[in-house]
Amino acid sequence: MTVLMILIAVIGVISYATLPREANPDIPIPKVLVTTAYEGVSPQDIESSVTMKIETELSGLKGVKEITSTSDEGMSTIVIEFLPDIRVEDALQDVRAKVDLAKVELPAGAEEPKIREINIADFPVLIVSITGSISPVRLKFIADELEDAVEAIPGVLNADVLGGLEREIRLEIDPDRVAAYGLSAAELLDRIRSANVNISAGGLETPGTRFNVRVPAEFTDPREVDRLPLAVRGGKTIYLADVATVRDTFKDRTSFARLNGADSITLSIQKRIGANILEVADRVKAVLAEARKVAPAGVRFEVTLDQSDDTKLMVSDLENNVVSGLILVVLVLVLFMGWRTSLIVALAIPMSMLLSLALLQAMGYTLNMIVLFSLILALG
Repeated sequence: MTVLMILIAVIGVISYATLPREANPDIPIPKVLVTTAYEGVSPQDIESSVTMKIETELSGLKGVKEITSTSDEGMSTIVIEFLPDIRVEDALQDVRAKVDLAKVELPAGAEEPKIREINIADFPVLIVSITGSISPVRLKFIADELEDAVEAIPGVLNADVLGGLEREIRLEIDPDRVAAYGLSAAELLDRIRSANVNISAGGLETPGTRFNVRVPAEFTDPREVDRLPLAVRGGKTIYLADVATVRDTFKDRTSFARLNGADSITLSIQKRIGANILEVADRVKAVLAEARKVAPAGVRFEVTLDQSDDTKLMVSDLENNVVSGLILVVLVLVLFMGWRTSLIVALAIPMSMLLSLALLQAMGYTLNMIVLFSLILALG
């Protein structure tokens, strides 16, 4: 019996130390999200040319509880909710098959529909706001560097930068000049598209060596586009600069972020399913500490959301409840039943907790909000 108790204690302590901590459990929700971007198109046209075409194909799915859709400017969003007994993997496969059938009916300018499942564990565990009295371009560059550093952390699934300026090379065509030279906007776009490519020219073999030949032709500077030849009229070469203006500017902003009334850039961080939220949060904060050292004066990094704090609090509550429950039970039993009986019960409380933790580890569970609440409730 003594050996068994020692074995349970050792395994339980090891399990407690190694069990991954996370805020929310990985609960499979039978919901699938389909988003299709079609920039520059009104909500009415999005609904008729994209949303309704996809919905028509999705209506034949089995096990669907509800389909809801939203058509915004430049974006179609469809949420398919399945019955609880449908596996998420099967739902994703069926939705992909139906969306593939609808692709042939979508407009040529529409982007590839994106399909993903909705999972509670995909919500961000950390949100960092970056503010400073520097140019928005410089602030965006700092945020992008921080994004790369955070995504390299083990356990981090994804990091998204929101509210920043994104560079865009914009082509402003003069329709009068295009018509005067006998050209069309479609010809201009085709010419730019065909010139902005890298071409593989095969291989070059020498005795004992083989080289891959590649012809780089992608534009690296907006000024290169100005000198792109389009056609010859009257013995004179017509360049893109003769019929259009190339501007190095920024995309129209689709998201804004503010902190205490000042413009900021937000970095939203997601962790991988099963990763320890406490370890991930500590590593992200270590990266933030290094970023603060090299950032320009006036740039601040503020953590505005940290789900690891809630997890730490619940783990601390569990530990406090175990200790306080043990002390109270022992005191009551000592007063009324003596030391021997109180010692047996005193050992039963931590042993039951350690055995539970060992079983959780063996079954592949994590110490999340639901598990911690259940343990605290059972202990009470």
